[in-house]
Formats: sequence, C-alpha cells, structure tokens
Amino acid sequence: MNRRDFTSALTAALAIAALPMAPLWAQTTSSTADPVLPEVPDMVLGNPDAKVVLTEYASYTCPHCASFHSAVFKDLKRDYIDTGKIKFIYREVYFDRYGLWAGMVARCGGEMRYFGIQDILYTTQKEWAGSDDPATVVENLRRIGRTAGLEDAALDTCLNDGVMAQAMVNKFQTESAADGINSTPSFMLNGTKYSNMNYTDMKALLDAELAE
Repeated sequence: MNRRDFTSALTAALAIAALPMAPLWAQTTSSTADPVLPEVPDMVLGNPDAKVVLTEYASYTCPHCASFHSAVFKDLKRDYIDTGKIKFIYREVYFDRYGLWAGMVARCGGEMRYFGIQDILYTTQKEWAGSDDPATVVENLRRIGRTAGLEDAALDTCLNDGVMAQAMVNKFQTESAADGINSTPSFMLNGTKYSNMNYTDMKALLDAELAE
C-alpha cells in the first residue's frame, strides 16, 4: 500500500461509531471528561540490547505487507532476529477500520501470542479481509482469535475497548508522523528510513550496520 495519505484514510475509515460494536464503544466514550489513554507497547522481537534496531511500519490490510511477510520476514527472523543480531520492532499502521480491528485482536493475545496471530492475519489476509460486510470481517477476526486460543469473552472485551483503540490510533499518528512514514511497509534502520525491499537488499543493509 504505497503513497497513502494517512490522515484522510483515518478520517474516512476509523470513526468510532462505525464499529459493529457501537453500543459498547458509546458506553466507553460517552463521558464528558477525556479518558486517560492506556500505554500501547511496541511489539518487539530479538535482542533488546542489540546495536542494530529495525522498525517495520505495516498494515494488516496492506497486500504489500502480506507479501513482505511471506517473502522476506521469515528469512529475516531466522538470520537476524532469532540469532540475537538485531532488535526488531513492529508498529501497526491503520488505513482502515479492518486493519485497526485486526491490530486489536492481535494485541488481545498479549505479547506471547501477538506474532503468532500476526502470522495468521498476513497468511490469510485475503480470506478474513475480503468481505465488504464489517460484521463478516469481525467474525472472521474472532475466528482467528479463537484459533490462537482466545476465548469469546476476551475477544469481546478487546474489540469493544474504545479507549484502547483511540490510544492505538494516537500512537500510530504520532510515530508515523515523527518518522515521516507515507507508505507500507516502511522501515527505520537505526534512524534511517527505507521503503519496501527484497531480502537480499535488506540483508546488505543489516550487514553493513552490524559491521560498523
């Protein structure tokens, strides 16, 4: 998903009232006082103390992100993340409400289940996100959550948490603006931004940083 205007995408697609779970969201956000937003942690793999830090910005509804996950990420994980050579940070981008809901389900499993749910979301992206019916997409996401061992009650709580959803959107807006992210997948490697690439090119960049 390239050269997308994040602000207009959010304005068009991430209205709180548009969720199928609107009544519960309304209860959560009806207070006259602004809610205190929770912390939304980065999702991290690899060596937390590594000198090389690679951050991926990606959307669960972005076909290019799914392709990166299939063609590049598994090799990246095997060669650099699992070996402790780098610290890998995954940051969610929301082009639409489906992507936001997917992030809410992935985070519902906590850090231990997050990347397992992520793998299912990307490998089955066309199946769960392919409907024009939001209720169908929500049920598809629930099914993925159940496959990962989450119970319906937990999924209900996560999908109806409007305060967390707002915190997630705020985090996305703040971080993507700070890093100048305007396409997905995009990468920050030790503070330098890169666009989508194949594994050979990414390997060369990582090896150069590790050699310094």
